[in-house]
This record gives sequence, C-alpha cells and structure tokens, in this order.
Amino acid sequence: MEKILIAGATGSTGKRIIEILNSSTSFEPIALIRKEEQKEVFEDMGVTTVMGDLEKNLDHTVKGIDRVIFAAGSGGNTGEDKTIAVDQEGAKRLIDAAKKANIKKFIMLSAMGADNPSSNEDLKTYLEAKANADDYLRESGLDYTIVRPGALTDDLGLAKVKLGEKLNERGEISRDDVAFLLVMSLADPLVKNKTFEALEGREPIKNALIDMSQA
Repeated sequence: MEKILIAGATGSTGKRIIEILNSSTSFEPIALIRKEEQKEVFEDMGVTTVMGDLEKNLDHTVKGIDRVIFAAGSGGNTGEDKTIAVDQEGAKRLIDAAKKANIKKFIMLSAMGADNPSSNEDLKTYLEAKANADDYLRESGLDYTIVRPGALTDDLGLAKVKLGEKLNERGEISRDDVAFLLVMSLADPLVKNKTFEALEGREPIKNALIDMSQA
C-alpha cells in the first residue's frame, strides 16, 4: 500500500480525507500533526502520525511517503501573517520537501477565486496565498492536481459534482465531496497536472474526474 501524507489532517476536511483513506485497500494515510496531544485521536483510528510544523523544515515528514495531500489552512480567525505563513509558505516548504523525496504526486486543496484574488476584497490575502502556492506547485516539476472548490459546507456529500477549469459561477460543495475529489485525484493518471474548480453538481465524482482528465 502506498503511504499518503495528509497536511491539515486535524482540520474538518482533513479528517474526512483520513477516514476515506483509512478504509482504502490501496492507500495508507499518514497524518501530519503539530502537537503531541493530537496523536491520540489518530491512534484510536489505527492511523500513523508524523510530527511536523508547516512553519519549519519538513524534510523528515516525507520519508517513506509516496504521495501528498495538502489540505492545511491557517483558519478563518488568524491574521494575514499566519495565512501567508501556513497557506503559502507552509505549502511551499512541503512542496520542496516532496520534490527532494521524489514524491509521485502532490494534491493541493486550493480555493475558487485563487486565479483572481482581487475579485474578493475580504479574502484577498487568503486567495493570493493560495495562488502563490498553486503557482509554486505547478512550477515544481512534481506531478500534481490542484482542486479549487467553492464555499465548503458540512452538508452530507452527494458524490455528485460539477468540475471545470473555470466554471464562471459561485456556489457550494460539501467537505465530504471535496475529500473524495482529493483522494480520487491520487490515482494515476487521473487529473494529472490539472487545475480545476469544483461545485456540487449532477455528475458522479469518478465520471467527472475522468472527463476532466481528458479535457
């Protein structure tokens, strides 16, 4: 089984990613955690953890890892400095570590609007950080997938989505469905080196990803 490092494992979307991977026969989740007390939750699930801080060197966190999902975020209550430190520089740090370790694929959870941060003044710093991280990944030489969902909800996932390089509309998508999109993007050659937006829709996730792969 391939080992998948999840950055942001303790977050709402990260926990869903862990749960999906934990029942997979192809992938084994490895949760990146920052505090010792976070270990117990994952140990109770039978999930391996690795200690690491996105604001420090991360080379040790990718040893023995095959693929990476970056679903970390500074959260909505932190200042601009923290947003840049985690969402931008933390992502870059993990991309650098992944490159050194010859990681097979790097999956990035980005955000709709990252291609035009000035379109949303309230989220401008966040979207700029996401855009810079996305660009850095695209230029890294790693195989990647960048998923840019609309507003995230805690609704039950419907496993049906609408994907496109540019959807030209706003909307929502459940964290459940985003987690499934990220996990399914791990597979080769699905959505290799693709950047796309995602909203709730009518097409089953797997079909939508296959269509996106061929676009």
